[in-house]
Amino acid sequence: MTFRPLSGYKVLDCSRLLPYQYCTLLLGDLGAEVLKIEEPGRGDYGRWFDLATPGVEKLSFRMANRNKKSMTLNLKTSKGREIFKRLASRYDVLLESFRPGVMNRLGLGYRAIRKLNPQIIYCSGTGYGQNGPYRLKAGHDINYLSIAGILGAAGWQKGRPSVPGIPIADMAGGGLFSCLAILAALLGRERTGQGQYIDVAMTDVMASFNIINIASALEKYPADGVPPYHTLSKCLAYNVYRTKDDKYISLGNVERRFWANFCRVVGREDLVHKQYYVYQDGEETTETLKDLFLSKTLSEWLQRFADVDHCFAPVNTPEEAIRDPNLMARGIIKKVKDAKRSKIIIVGFPALFSGGLVCSRRPAPGLGIHTSQVLKEIGCSPGEIKQLKKAGVI
Repeated sequence: MTFRPLSGYKVLDCSRLLPYQYCTLLLGDLGAEVLKIEEPGRGDYGRWFDLATPGVEKLSFRMANRNKKSMTLNLKTSKGREIFKRLASRYDVLLESFRPGVMNRLGLGYRAIRKLNPQIIYCSGTGYGQNGPYRLKAGHDINYLSIAGILGAAGWQKGRPSVPGIPIADMAGGGLFSCLAILAALLGRERTGQGQYIDVAMTDVMASFNIINIASALEKYPADGVPPYHTLSKCLAYNVYRTKDDKYISLGNVERRFWANFCRVVGREDLVHKQYYVYQDGEETTETLKDLFLSKTLSEWLQRFADVDHCFAPVNTPEEAIRDPNLMARGIIKKVKDAKRSKIIIVGFPALFSGGLVCSRRPAPGLGIHTSQVLKEIGCSPGEIKQLKKAGVI
């Protein structure tokens, strides 16, 4: 028996792009029925390599949209809005990611939908939220990290804050935290019978994630204590070093015993007291450690550290990550069958359940392939469906 805790719940997803695809990916993996509402002809422009023009479908889209259905529907038409309302009256969750005010102008905001379905969980995901002075500003991940103080506390590269290699605010704020809020609202509804409106701003989530640096800005650290994280990330013991074969290894030796173990195994116990020295090119201790790591290949270092109790790891490229033995052993990286696309690699659900969660039950849908099926389910005849297509509603 497979574990599907959200089986029976229905999610109406009219969001776009990867952050919210990730949110409904998690809900779908947990068993919810997810219906993507996409623009006729264009679809979710996160499908395509060229955001402006449908063409080649991205693998990231296929990975993030398993277990979902796709329906095309033009919400700018009165008939399209009418169909959307009929759908919303039957669903448990509605997720949208338009700029504040768009759904209200279409007559599809929370108040309008709540009249049709008082128990609906209606989640609006944006960069800056539904209120506040930034509510209508355009933005992307880098901007949300900037406002929340994360970019200003990041590692520095050539005198500038370095940009993370993944869109953290998008994935954690738009994706993960929206999912968490929806699950909390569904749980609350089970107890109270009441629906809920949820306003998730990616910048808010990043400010919450930045608690460690906000706290360090407000308190004085003792001289002999572990330095605040934004300083720690510049230390010798918590850094990245190049190896002889032009690969990289990361050290994460925050605790003194781990750093001491590292110094002992490399024969440099004279560096134990320099754990929190700042990594600075040209400085003697920094150059000593750089030269040390350049003396061996990455494989040689991993072998030497294999039985040493300290924090280290190879710096994998994405291509190397999909072959990582630990990720593969836990099933986070796996191959699945896709009838139209042959076998593809997917990134599995990032938690293991004793009940046996099967995260990949159905491949990502082609654009609008479930449109007729969904319309028939709400009572549309074949003739009506034909007219809707002719009118550009679907």
